[in-house]
Amino acid sequence: MDLNKLTLIEASEKLEAGEITSSELISDCLGAIDRAKDLNAFISVFNDEAKEEAKKSDKRRAASKPLSKFDGIPIAVKDVMAVRDHPTTCGSKILENYIPPYDAFAIKKLKDAGFIIIGKTNMDEFAFGSSTESSHFGPTKNPWDKERVPGGSSGGSAAAVAGDLVIAALGSDTGGSIRQPASLCGIVGLKPTYGAVSRNGLFAFGSSLDQIGPMAKTVSDAVELYNIISGYDEGDSTSISNDKIQMPNKIQSSKLKIGIPKEFFGKGLDPDVENKVRASIKILEKQGAEIKEISLPSLKYALAVYYIIAPAEASSNLSRYDGIKYGYSAHDKVSTLDDVYKVSRTDGFGDEAKRRIMLGTYVLSAGYYDAYYKKAQRVRARIKKEFDDVFKKVDILIGPTSPTVAFKIGEKTDDPLSMYLSDIYTVPVNPAGIPGVSVPCGLANGLPVGLQILGPQFGEDKIMSASLAVENEVGRLKPEEK
Repeated sequence: MDLNKLTLIEASEKLEAGEITSSELISDCLGAIDRAKDLNAFISVFNDEAKEEAKKSDKRRAASKPLSKFDGIPIAVKDVMAVRDHPTTCGSKILENYIPPYDAFAIKKLKDAGFIIIGKTNMDEFAFGSSTESSHFGPTKNPWDKERVPGGSSGGSAAAVAGDLVIAALGSDTGGSIRQPASLCGIVGLKPTYGAVSRNGLFAFGSSLDQIGPMAKTVSDAVELYNIISGYDEGDSTSISNDKIQMPNKIQSSKLKIGIPKEFFGKGLDPDVENKVRASIKILEKQGAEIKEISLPSLKYALAVYYIIAPAEASSNLSRYDGIKYGYSAHDKVSTLDDVYKVSRTDGFGDEAKRRIMLGTYVLSAGYYDAYYKKAQRVRARIKKEFDDVFKKVDILIGPTSPTVAFKIGEKTDDPLSMYLSDIYTVPVNPAGIPGVSVPCGLANGLPVGLQILGPQFGEDKIMSASLAVENEVGRLKPEEK
């Protein structure tokens, strides 16, 4: 029946109308996942549990007591969020066998709405990467071209949604890890305002930067997911009570003031990607939006700021993985406590994790704290102020999500700096704490191009409204139709 190809809203409507059952929907998704094992999108799949939960959902609907209109719909979750009684590996050997005894807050919200967690998706180790190649469980492949990366670090979630293995998925975004793979895989990926979605149960990379968000087939699907997982959580001190996104019945682009940062259209941007992005800007302009070129001078420092602050926070957060408390331990291989720490971390962490731990420890060290970390925090404040000032003049900002389309697997693994540049347009968003979305805006050389739309804090309604206007013109991209 290919029910796995349905969007979230389509699946909900068919379930409510009694045209399909949750069991049928789960069966088709599990079949699709099994047929696409070569994509390596999943680290673990909950076959038996998903089928049992589907039966329970069908009984609730038969009794006219669904938990919500989404009761019985399968969803995938990036393997960086705790799911009770299921392995949560963060794509790392050091957590390969760790099973949390609790659900992340966002997972609990999904379960309360009746969603069925069908499995945990592959990711760059501890979310360190832009290609999902640093996973201990091997690289994920892009459904559009299996010789290419899906982006990262939420590459497994992006590939699962783009390849119609699941109806929707959750990812996490520290510097573009939802938006960049969404762009490379041709789906919608929303990074909410910092604090809009609780980080409780999200295994930390950069605590002041991380944010959970939806990855979906359409803009409307992403909005529905955001409205479910967002909201205040007393278990997260950075959580903020916020309004749900209210999508207008009619797109009112004529009232939009759109800023085009000139810094997003400089050296390094693929001309074919730029053409698609500018064509999308013209779509909104033809609908009456006011287009204005603006400048954010401090953006040129954003990548450097990010790669000081993020590794610093990562080195602190990853210090808990010491071979003693939980996770992989080398205690049976060595005889001293110091060696337990040393060997456990040497064996347990991959190259990219070690690189970021060392970089973070260096910038936090006594002799370099003021020169690097403290200075980076000052520039971060400046970047945030520039965004705040710009949003007094315009409603949203538009530019490319990624400077290129999906690159070949192995193409950048030996050049970390080149890999880091993949996130040059996405990283400024996280230090500023503002929302951003990537929406498909066409194909370049047969591969998806993502349009990035940014808004002020808690301006999700504005960026999703503009995204819907673009989606209505461009349509949904599907790998089999390229």
